[in-house]
Amino acid sequence: MRDRYAEIAAQGGEVVAVGTGNPRLARAFVEDDEIPFPVLVDEAAEAANAAAIERVGIAKLFHPSSFAVTRRAWRAGHRIGVPGKRTNQLGATFVIGPGDVLRYEHRDAHTADHAPIGAVVDALRA
Repeated sequence: MRDRYAEIAAQGGEVVAVGTGNPRLARAFVEDDEIPFPVLVDEAAEAANAAAIERVGIAKLFHPSSFAVTRRAWRAGHRIGVPGKRTNQLGATFVIGPGDVLRYEHRDAHTADHAPIGAVVDALRA
């Protein structure tokens, strides 16, 4: 999302990341990865629970389908930082609005599954 943030903003969108860590980890993530959008911390899992985002067991946490994606990310220079409190919390991506209309939703199937950025941008254009 960072690399396409200007395009998202040009479509009238805003990105807000919600993490499982703590404020110190969030600040380090924003600084180290040059994140141009707000990063919030959900230590108590209130946002994750409200959105019914799945937490997984060890088998799904290290799901075989995530290995190839993780390897490609590693080779591209991406590194996993210090994990937050809920290392077994999957992620999700939502495009909401204008108003309270849900325009796009992607719930990660495993730890290396993320919303295709093209689908996010297309949802903003719709």
